[in-house]
Amino acid sequence: MPTATVSDAMGFSAADLGAIWLTLRLGGITTLLLLVIGTPIAWWLATTRSWWRAPVSAIVAMPLVLPPTVLGFYLLLAMGPHGMIGQITRALGLGTLPFTFWGLVLGSVIYSMPFVVQPIQNAMEAVGRRPLEVAATLRASPWDAFWSVMVPLARPGFISAAILGFAHTVGEFGLVLMIGGNIPEVTRVVSVQIYDHVEALEYAQAHWLAGAMVLFSFLTLLALYTLDPARRNK
Repeated sequence: MPTATVSDAMGFSAADLGAIWLTLRLGGITTLLLLVIGTPIAWWLATTRSWWRAPVSAIVAMPLVLPPTVLGFYLLLAMGPHGMIGQITRALGLGTLPFTFWGLVLGSVIYSMPFVVQPIQNAMEAVGRRPLEVAATLRASPWDAFWSVMVPLARPGFISAAILGFAHTVGEFGLVLMIGGNIPEVTRVVSVQIYDHVEALEYAQAHWLAGAMVLFSFLTLLALYTLDPARRNK
């Protein structure tokens, strides 16, 4: 049986499968970058007593209350040829990022930042400084204490952060449409593909993709409540 026929029998067209793959790729890359970037931010927020803690926390949490289209609009300007980010990427020979996959990655990192930073920060605050002080008495360097003591003890926070960051990225729509548009195999993710099906009155195809997203959402929350001991024991 030809590949196209198999896809149709499953309810997913070749365009649907391409959107699914692109979405998973975007979610995976974004989550990895967020864990790398978000961990030191979460550590600083969990341990600092600086006056800057409140403003930085507010900036990190802004995507929680800011409409995605507003964030997408300003990112579109910043990444454009006359924006600060756009001038940097052009100077590096990378061109401009709007309507490219890596533009989506940058926007997704900013948009999903609080969903990664806050769980890690909360886990580190719950651990406290006492284990690190004990490690210091055993002549562990701050670097060793962080990786051998803090990270293992805060592991539930990292698990929650990875799950929430990935899931939130996969569910993006407004931001993606603003800075990525609707380019097949480049920026057309699942949420945009569903929108296209609905606009074309292709409700059967929309049902398949939307149903897959509902199942994905349920499995995400199930994993979150199963793997997070704090949530599981409530």
